[in-house]
Amino acid sequence: MKPYIVYQGPIENRSGYGDHARDLIKALVLTGKYDIDIISTRWGDCPMDALSDNKSLTEVELAMKACITNSPNLPKQPDVFIQVTVPNEFTPIGKANIGITAGIETDLCDASWIEGLNRMDLNIVPSNHSAKVFHNTSFDKMDEKSKEKLGELKLAKQIAVLFEGVDTDIFSKELPIPKSMNDSLSAIKEDFCFLYVGHWLKGKMGHDRKDTGMLIQTFCNAFKHKKKQPALIVKTSGAGFGIMERDDFINRIEEIRASIGGSVPNVYFLHGDLEPQELNGLYNHPKVKAMVSFTKGEGFGRPLLEFSTSAKPVIASNWSGHTDFLHPDYSILLPGELKEVHKSARWKGVINAGSKWFYADYNNAARIMRDVYKSYKEYIPGSRKQAHLSKTEFSLNKMNEIFVSIIDDVIKQVPQQVGLQLPDDSTMPALPKLKNKTNNKAQVKMPKLKRV
Repeated sequence: MKPYIVYQGPIENRSGYGDHARDLIKALVLTGKYDIDIISTRWGDCPMDALSDNKSLTEVELAMKACITNSPNLPKQPDVFIQVTVPNEFTPIGKANIGITAGIETDLCDASWIEGLNRMDLNIVPSNHSAKVFHNTSFDKMDEKSKEKLGELKLAKQIAVLFEGVDTDIFSKELPIPKSMNDSLSAIKEDFCFLYVGHWLKGKMGHDRKDTGMLIQTFCNAFKHKKKQPALIVKTSGAGFGIMERDDFINRIEEIRASIGGSVPNVYFLHGDLEPQELNGLYNHPKVKAMVSFTKGEGFGRPLLEFSTSAKPVIASNWSGHTDFLHPDYSILLPGELKEVHKSARWKGVINAGSKWFYADYNNAARIMRDVYKSYKEYIPGSRKQAHLSKTEFSLNKMNEIFVSIIDDVIKQVPQQVGLQLPDDSTMPALPKLKNKTNNKAQVKMPKLKRV
């Protein structure tokens, strides 16, 4: 009899969590060694259509989709229960329980996250940064009446670090650029474009996690009044890829450029959903020369890894998850300092007061962008070495091999008989709730490039 695995995660969702959840379960389905049921969950307001078009799905994706259960009750207790979500939602129901999370972007996490990690038998995170933060975070347990210390809340369960592998069958400079992407980018008059990819997140100017606004401002200041100017392509999105979000982002970019004044370089804006093949086309288009990110913190930094396979320079903050794969000799890591998260970017239960993250040195960042633009060829040898490192040491195939070996080791330790009762529907793990219950597809399939 095959081991029975129940896998809960946002596998139909268009998000970073969704991408990772699909990659991991594919690895288990491909082995054919397990009986698998999948509980598909939502992730915020992001579209739930990643597996909707059967005609475009691969054989393994169709097999994975067939494993999705709509039943509120499981046939028996899972040998292994795997849950992909944020740690405070971890709920054990199996003989062995594995929690998988994208990690943490600050230097400490919420107490509820430590409690969640401790409910599982094993936790998997994508970077050494996340593992270090979880290991180093602790809280005093206090008696509410006497205010006496009763003990300490800290991580008590095992953590394994497993990177989010890049699919080298998709992200490769050898693949053709889709016509839709080529037509859009070929219309750009500049031959040299910096690229930013990421969500425009909560927080005032200079305080949002991706630091999108300050990146745009720094770029414009770095090249204003120059006789020959590069361009910046901003590929961003909100949860639902909506028109109102798009217009809001465009207004923000226009305000930043207007505040600088004078002859500022062009900023082109892409908003909406892109297929992986289109993203690869964006990364490898001849007009796109380098990626730049001022991120304040990443659990992993998936777009940075994907872009690095293009053998073009990557400029990114020198802190958090992406430093696992961005080699300091082959990439360009921005100096800066850790400072407390601004109150406008805090998120109760996720990003708390007192936590810190990275603030890039904007003057140095401007100098570096100018040098990459001026002396581009000098950065290519290092970029080629980074591409080789990314494709060999951080590939999807290698991630899959490691993940399957982890699951096999866990199964070997699963007891044959346990005294646990399978939870009924009322005690099953709660699915993430939506503010907006729309299940619409992304409004923009191939985003149109707009000069701002």
